[in-house]
Amino acid sequence: MEYVGSSRAEQDLSLIISAVNIAWAQKNVEQVRENLRQFIMTADNPMTSLLDLLDHYNGTKGKGNNLANLIVCEFQTWINDHPECQQVGLRLKKLQARAFSLVSEGNLMDILVSIYKLEDADRSFQLGHVTHLHQMGKYKEATILSIKLNLQSDLDLEQMCTPLLLLDRFNLVESYVSGCPDLQSQLLQMLDRWSDSSFNPRKISKEYRGLPPIKPDKLNLKTLSKLAFRLLETYNLDPALCSNMINQRHLGTLKYLMYKRFVEKTMTHENWADHVQNTVEQNRWLQEQCIALLCRYSDLQTAGYWALKFEMPKETLPRNVADILQDLSIQERLLESDNNTEDSQARRNHFYQLPIPRSKVHFLQNRTELSGCRDTVLKDGQIVGVDMEWRPSFGGLGKPNVSLIQLALKDEVFLLDVLHSSLLQDGDSEGNSELVSFIKDLFSSNKVKKLGYGMVGDFQSLEATEARFRGLELHNTVDLCEVHKQIQRNHSRPRASGGPVDVLEDAAGDSVRQPEKGLSLLVKDVLGKPLDKKEQLSNWDKRPLRENQIIYAAADAYCLLDVFETLCHNPDKFGLKTNFFELPKGKASTNKDARRSPRQKDSLNNRLKTPPPKTLPPKSSLQTKPLSPREFSVICDNMLQGLGRYLRCLGVDVLMLENDDDHRKAAEIARRDGRVILTCGLPYQTLRSQIGEGRCFSVNCSEKAREQAVKVLKHFNVTVTLKDVFSRCQVCNCNKYLHISQERMKQLMKLGEHLKKIREKQDSPHASEPEGFPHHENLQWMEELGISPESLRLASGAHLQLDAVPAGLVDKVPLYFCCSQCGKVFWEGSHFGRVVSQFQEVLQDNGECIYQSANPGL
Repeated sequence: MEYVGSSRAEQDLSLIISAVNIAWAQKNVEQVRENLRQFIMTADNPMTSLLDLLDHYNGTKGKGNNLANLIVCEFQTWINDHPECQQVGLRLKKLQARAFSLVSEGNLMDILVSIYKLEDADRSFQLGHVTHLHQMGKYKEATILSIKLNLQSDLDLEQMCTPLLLLDRFNLVESYVSGCPDLQSQLLQMLDRWSDSSFNPRKISKEYRGLPPIKPDKLNLKTLSKLAFRLLETYNLDPALCSNMINQRHLGTLKYLMYKRFVEKTMTHENWADHVQNTVEQNRWLQEQCIALLCRYSDLQTAGYWALKFEMPKETLPRNVADILQDLSIQERLLESDNNTEDSQARRNHFYQLPIPRSKVHFLQNRTELSGCRDTVLKDGQIVGVDMEWRPSFGGLGKPNVSLIQLALKDEVFLLDVLHSSLLQDGDSEGNSELVSFIKDLFSSNKVKKLGYGMVGDFQSLEATEARFRGLELHNTVDLCEVHKQIQRNHSRPRASGGPVDVLEDAAGDSVRQPEKGLSLLVKDVLGKPLDKKEQLSNWDKRPLRENQIIYAAADAYCLLDVFETLCHNPDKFGLKTNFFELPKGKASTNKDARRSPRQKDSLNNRLKTPPPKTLPPKSSLQTKPLSPREFSVICDNMLQGLGRYLRCLGVDVLMLENDDDHRKAAEIARRDGRVILTCGLPYQTLRSQIGEGRCFSVNCSEKAREQAVKVLKHFNVTVTLKDVFSRCQVCNCNKYLHISQERMKQLMKLGEHLKKIREKQDSPHASEPEGFPHHENLQWMEELGISPESLRLASGAHLQLDAVPAGLVDKVPLYFCCSQCGKVFWEGSHFGRVVSQFQEVLQDNGECIYQSANPGL
C-alpha cells in the first residue's frame, strides 16, 4: 500500500499500528485509546491518517474489525472537536474516493459518511460504488448506503429489492421505498407479478451472487400478500396496482363463504348471497371461480342459477352446468327450500332466544327517538349491555365502520343506526353530534354499569368510524370476555381439543355443524344454550335491516344482561369471586391525561384490561432510575434478531419472533408478559397503538445491531455490569447455569461415550461390547444438579450437549457452564473480551476484573 505523505508519516503509521496491536493483544483497551489520541494530535492530516489506518485493517474479521470500530470512534471524537482539520475541495474529493471503499465495513458506514461528507460526493461516483457493492453480493450494505445517500430514484428497484426479499429483509425493503411514492407503486406491482403461480424464486435467486439455497415455497402468496397489503394500507396506494393479489384475496373470501354456507351451515341464504354478489361484482374471473366452487360445495342447479345471475356465456361454463341451463326453474326452488329451513322450530329450541317482546326493541334513526333513549339509559344505577355490528370485511384493509350500536336494558333494547346521517350531525358546542355526546356521556358515567364482550375491538372500530369517538373515557365497564377467561381457567371442565361442537338437525334432516366460541360459548356455559350466529355475518350496512337481523342484534346485547345476572347470583358455581367484575385494586378505570390524537400510544387494551405483571420503563430514560438487565425484558421483531442476540449477550431477557411470525404476535406477547417491543419500519405504527405508553421502541434498521443495542440500552436507562455479560443462554434465553468443574466434565464426557456405545450396540448387533463404566465413581453430584446418569438428560428434559465440547479442550478449561434449560455448554473464551470492548460506553465499572469468568456470580 502506498500512503499519502512523507516517509516520516509512513514511519509514524507503522509505529502506531505496532503499538495498537500490542495493546489490543493484551486486552488493554484504554491503552489503545491513549496511543490513538497521541497519534492523532501529532498527525499532519488526521483525516488522511484515519484512512491509512483503516486500509491496514480493511477486510479483517473478529478482533480486527472490532479494533477498526474503536479507531474510527476515537478519530471521530477528535475531528468533531477540531473542525479546522476537515478538508474541502479537491482534497476532500480524493479522501471521499478512498472512504467509499471502506463504507461497507460494518459499523464504519455511518461514521465515515459523516466524517467525509459522502452525501455531498459526485452522484455518479456514489451510484458506481453502490452498484459495485451490489454486484459483490453485499446487498444489505448497498441498500443502506443508497438510503443514506438518497439514491433510490436512480437505481433499479427490482434489482435492489429482489435479493433483500429473498433474504427476508422486508423491513429494509420498506425503508428503501419510504418517502418515494413512485417506488412504492413499482414495488407493489412487482409483488403482484410474483404472486402468480408461475413465479419461481429459485430461478430468480440464481441471478444474484452469494444467496443461500432458496426453498421452493419461499415468498409464497401468503408472505407476499402480507407485505403488499401492508404497503397498500400504510401508503394509501391504489389497489389496482396489485389486481392479482386482490383477486386471490376475493377468491379466499368466496371459499370462506362456501364453507360457512354449505359445510358449517351457519349463514343464511340471504346473507350468503349478498356477500357473494358484493365479492364477485363484475369480475369475470371471479365469476368463473364462483361457479367452480358451487359445483364443488353445492349442486349443479345452484351453479346454474348463479351462472344466469352473472349472465355468463355458456361457452365459459363447465359442460355439466351448461347442460342443465336448458331446463331451468332454479330460483323459485332454491328460495323455497331455503325459507323452509331458516327458522325451524328445532333451531329456536336449541339456541338462546330474546326474552322480551319484539315491541320492546326500538330501532332509532332520528334525534327525537335518541333523546328519549338517552334519558332512559343514563338513569343512575342502570346496567346496560353494549354491542356493535358492522359489515364484515373478509380480510379487507383497515378497521370496519360500525353500522349499529345496541344498548340493552332489562325491559327494552335500543338499536342506534350509526349510518343515519342525522344522528351524526353537529350538536353541542364542541362539535359533537347528539349520538357522539350520548356515547361519551354513557361510557364516562360512574353511575351506569356497561357490559360488553371484547370491548377493545368494538371501540377500535367505533373510533375508526368517526374521529369524534376517539379518546372515550371509560368508567364502570365490565368486559365479560375477560370474565370468560377467568371462568375457563378456574372452572375447567372436560372439552374436546377443538372446543365444543354442537350438531343440530335442520328441517331437512341434514346435520348442521355449529362450533361454539366467543360470546356464544359464554352464553352456553352460563345459560345452557348458545347464541344463534347465523346473522352475525350479515351486511349490516344495507337498509332496511331484515327482521331476523333486528332480533339477532337485540339478543346479542341482551344476553350480556342475563349472563351477568347469573354470574352475580352464583359466582362460586363458575369459580369466580363475589366481586369478579370489579377492577383490581389501584387500577384506574380511565386515563384522563391521555392524548386524544389518532396516534395515541395508549390503546384501549390498557383502559379495559388489567395492567401488565411487570413494571415497565416510561418513554424517556431521563424520567426513571437506572435499570439492570434483569429488570428489563423485551420482544424483538423478526427483523431484529441480531439486536436480540446482542441484548441477550448483555443479560437482557429477550424473546424473538420467528421469521414467519406476524408482527401482531409481538403485541400479544408484550401485553401478556409485560415486555417492551423492539421493532423497525412500518410495523411500529401498528404495534405502538396496541400497547401502553413507552412500551414500543422504533429501531433504525439501517444501523448495525451493536449500535441498535447501545441506543436501546441508553433510551431505557439500562446499566450493564460485567456480571451481566453472558449471564443468559444465547440459545434459549435461560438465566440459570449448572457449574461443572474440569474433573466432572471429564466424567460426563466419559459417561457420554459409554452411553453412545450402548446405543450403537442396540442399533447394530455386530458392534463391539462397550467397556463397563466404573460405577464405583461418585455420581451423586449429577443427581444433585438434576442430570440423569442413565441418559444425560436435564430436569428440563433436554440432553446435555457434550458433542459441542472439543475433546482437546477439556484439559484446558477449569470451569464449564451448562444451560439448565436447553443443555448448551459454555466456557470462558475470547468472545467475552470482545463484547466488553464493544459495549464500553454502556458498561458500568464496579471495580470488577474485566476479564473474569464469562458467567460470574451464577
